[in-house]
Amino acid sequence: MKSLFDAAKLLLLDLASTFFFLFVYLLTKNIPLSVLLGMALGAAQIGWEFVRKKPIDTMQWLSLFLVLGTGAATLLTNDPRFVMIKPSVIYGIVGIVMLKRGWMNRYLPPAAIELIPDIAIIFSYVWAGLMFLSAGLNLIVAFNFNVATWAAFMSIYGIVSKLALFLIGYATMRTIAVRRRARMVAVPS
Repeated sequence: MKSLFDAAKLLLLDLASTFFFLFVYLLTKNIPLSVLLGMALGAAQIGWEFVRKKPIDTMQWLSLFLVLGTGAATLLTNDPRFVMIKPSVIYGIVGIVMLKRGWMNRYLPPAAIELIPDIAIIFSYVWAGLMFLSAGLNLIVAFNFNVATWAAFMSIYGIVSKLALFLIGYATMRTIAVRRRARMVAVPS
């Protein structure tokens, strides 16, 4: 469970500049200011890692590249959709990574890996599907609605969809594991 929360924390840090952009935009309705502050936060995050002499992984560099690239495109065109598509790129990349068989094992206790490896694989693909669905939905909302609507919808959808799938996956895997364990105990080998 701790590993899952650590992974969620890293994803949130990768999206922090986008969330900050949204927060500032909703407060000020000023796109250039919001974009510049979001870009500054993205650069500051990498700077903080340098100061702490921490290694900067690929996703952090990708996130910075996306923040600076989409921010610059937004400033040059005065079109916030460039910043609004960044989550779709992140969701797409995470979805591709989640297509790797067994990625979910590092988040499962040993008993789950022993009892329900097949169910874990199914749910790992369901998670990948959710990431791809989220990427597509983000694009639809980004290109068809204003920034405030996009921010509200994607924030609520992002939290609710991931929490719902986590709870469904946890309950399903736990129920099946308990049943399989009971059968193993009932039928000695």
